[in-house]
Amino acid sequence: MTETMGRRERKKAATRKALADAALDLFLERGYDAVGVREVAEAADVSVTTLFKHFPDGKEALVFDMDAEREADLVAAVRDRPEGESIPRALRRRLHSAEAERRRAHPRFDDFHALTDSTPALRDYARRMWLRHEAALAAAIAEDVGVPADDPVCAALAHFALETVALSGVRGDPESIDRVFALLENGWTATMGDPGKPSPP
Repeated sequence: MTETMGRRERKKAATRKALADAALDLFLERGYDAVGVREVAEAADVSVTTLFKHFPDGKEALVFDMDAEREADLVAAVRDRPEGESIPRALRRRLHSAEAERRRAHPRFDDFHALTDSTPALRDYARRMWLRHEAALAAAIAEDVGVPADDPVCAALAHFALETVALSGVRGDPESIDRVFALLENGWTATMGDPGKPSPP
């Protein structure tokens, strides 16, 4: 049964990748607004129904296919950070490393970002996509520092850490990320008195 489920998951992943690859090819060739979801489905040799099973958020989601993994990474950056590292510093480090990983893994990284930068619908979707993780990140921060889950300072740090991606541009300019996180780091430490993760008892 485990092997059967493994094959099923691999098939789903392959279909999802085929759809994302076909969408990117068509969007780059003809422009995002000139391509419909039916054309993407036909290029990947699946039905429109299958396309929406894999990408229920619609056409924009075809360009961004790592959303669930991103939220887990952000929460892990808080929970699993090294001793002595503050939460803002851990989040900044994770954003930098995530961008480097995407660059290595994506053979058409520059083309992808050129498309996203030049398409307002994709820029807006990317921002909304990042901010979807705000509640989970704020809860992880609050749990880590031992304050109520609805603490407004933890919510603010989560919000502005995620907004940093939009503020630094879709490409995630490293210098811009560093400058914004310097502000977050100083404000967080002054407000919460958290210079870094404490040593275990």
